[in-house]
Amino acid sequence: MKNKKIAIVADWLTNLSGAEKVIEVLWKHFDKPPIYTTIHNPDKTGVFKNADIRTSFLNKFPGAKKKHQLFLKWMPKAIESLDLDEFDIVISSSHSCAKGVITKPDTLHLCYCHTPTRYAWEMHFDERVNTKNPAKRFIIEKLMHDIRIWDRLAADRVDHFIANSSFVAKRIKKYYRRDSEVIHPPVETDKFNIDPNPQEYLLAVGRLIRYKRFDLAIQACNELNIPLKIIGTGPEEKNLRKMAGNTIEFLGKIEEDQLVKTYEQCRAFVLPQVEDFGIAPIEAMASGRPVVAYQAGGALDFIIPNKTGIFFQKQEAESLKNAIQQLQDINFDPQEIKAHAKNFSTQNFLDKIDTCIKTLLSP
Repeated sequence: MKNKKIAIVADWLTNLSGAEKVIEVLWKHFDKPPIYTTIHNPDKTGVFKNADIRTSFLNKFPGAKKKHQLFLKWMPKAIESLDLDEFDIVISSSHSCAKGVITKPDTLHLCYCHTPTRYAWEMHFDERVNTKNPAKRFIIEKLMHDIRIWDRLAADRVDHFIANSSFVAKRIKKYYRRDSEVIHPPVETDKFNIDPNPQEYLLAVGRLIRYKRFDLAIQACNELNIPLKIIGTGPEEKNLRKMAGNTIEFLGKIEEDQLVKTYEQCRAFVLPQVEDFGIAPIEAMASGRPVVAYQAGGALDFIIPNKTGIFFQKQEAESLKNAIQQLQDINFDPQEIKAHAKNFSTQNFLDKIDTCIKTLLSP
């Protein structure tokens, strides 16, 4: 690949989350190639401060850098406007429109898919769409209809799909009718250690939004009267604080060294939501801690029952509470959990990406 010109494409770069972490790892691995995207907010993406970021016309629109969601209608046109003619390999990191870039016939387009465009395919079942306002619902449904048509066509422009989990691979097959290769996202497993004297609190990490279902963890720990630490901020924080008992502690956004320490000292990690994959639970496992997870989504790829964690079957507080109570009856081996977490390391991710590209380039 030394003689190949590579470019990376992102949906948008307006904050830092799991998708941006994948982009960062790929960007550094391939010697910092240009990154193409629809909108870039440098105030929120400091890790890319010195990157060669090339944006679409949307980047000049007032408010686009802070409210990219308002410009979904124009994302297809924006991503298609990017000029990638000079590149031999294009890697798109996509949970929305990035896969829709137009490349030359002889360019290899590899798409790392975090999920098929969620707001287009799953949003129909979301309460935000099922609004009682008929005018608002008509507008949203018309917009999503148009985006679904484009999104399905855009998927055909990809030469090879990589899914971040088996769960996402099934979605790709359903919505795009395409096969995909599963390569789990990179986790910095080496920066975590096993604390020989963990504390008794449970830990939950993530944005405080409805689908994360932190309410289930709070309710279960309230009823069991056991400590729960929650790391993260978001629009649901006020509601969650109202229902939290004396054993629930909100830590907000914390520094990296404190985050690592909090992982290492917890008794177990709680994952009550359905995630496409889930970086945070892997970080807990890299600290030797078991994960209590809802039996769905990406968790199916990394939890070995009674070895690296426990599943609960119903997305209800009572089911989660029963799983938490089982923790004391299982003799988890922290070293075994940490060893399993290494399967999801950054190096393992990069090795698989390199192998994938070399295989695709082989005559």
